Amino acid sequence: LALNPWDVALCISGTIISCENAIVVVVIFYTPAFRAPMFLLIGSLATADLLAGLGLILHFAFVYFIPSEAVSLLTVGLLVTSFTASVSSLLTITIDRYLSLYNALTYYSERTVTRTYIMLILTWGASVCYGLLPVMGWNCLKEPSSCSVVKPLTKNHLIILSVSFFMVFAVMLQLYVQICRIVCRHAHQIAVQRHFLASSHYVTTRKGIATLAVILGTFASCWLPFAVYCLLGDYTYPALYTYATLLPATYNSMINPVIYAFRNQEIQKVLWAVCCGCFSSTLPFRSRSPSDV
Repeated sequence: LALNPWDVALCISGTIISCENAIVVVVIFYTPAFRAPMFLLIGSLATADLLAGLGLILHFAFVYFIPSEAVSLLTVGLLVTSFTASVSSLLTITIDRYLSLYNALTYYSERTVTRTYIMLILTWGASVCYGLLPVMGWNCLKEPSSCSVVKPLTKNHLIILSVSFFMVFAVMLQLYVQICRIVCRHAHQIAVQRHFLASSHYVTTRKGIATLAVILGTFASCWLPFAVYCLLGDYTYPALYTYATLLPATYNSMINPVIYAFRNQEIQKVLWAVCCGCFSSTLPFRSRSPSDV
């Protein structure tokens, strides 16, 4: 096959994604202090994005070096599983942040750990089921007219994925609105109790709203164009449209480590310790709430 520049761009994106998220996965896995629910959820997100990056690399390699329908189905299934798990992990992190603020007094309990494991099981269980559909026969290899804008996925399969995305986005939007209200209320109460100036309350509230806007805005700007195109597009449309909307969607997996991992002060301490050659898995950490992650 002639080398497609878009496939090269996706492969490069996958390489960057893999490198970034591999660092996060290794740091969380090899640091016993990172066993709190919030770090497990960040680890789940990093694992999903790592698999997505590897899936993009494998897809490029198999398309150009080992072309095979069976292998194509496997790589597409891996990409569906990993990207679904990535989006679902973002939802679980949002739920965890909301509950940490809404039930602040009971958040650090065994119930939270149990709930975290349940969310992880549901996230990966649903993602694997979505990813297995093409391998189990729900593909358009034998009926090209049923293909979607992402071959060999069928139009119905992609519609289900797109609708699921919009449902996840709607829930995340609602939860972040509630988080914003709680943060504003807490900032106001602290300002009143400690006799802070109104300007201090305004600065704290604005900072919290700006952070939430960046998180939700990044997610929406990366995934919304592709999700909308999957609903409206047809297999007869030029492949250029698919590439032009899919590539920005992969950027979300590239940005996630920056937003959810590298901004965390505990993870920063471990990374600096590793860079300085003084890494210790028993480094003391101060537990922080997920709203600070």
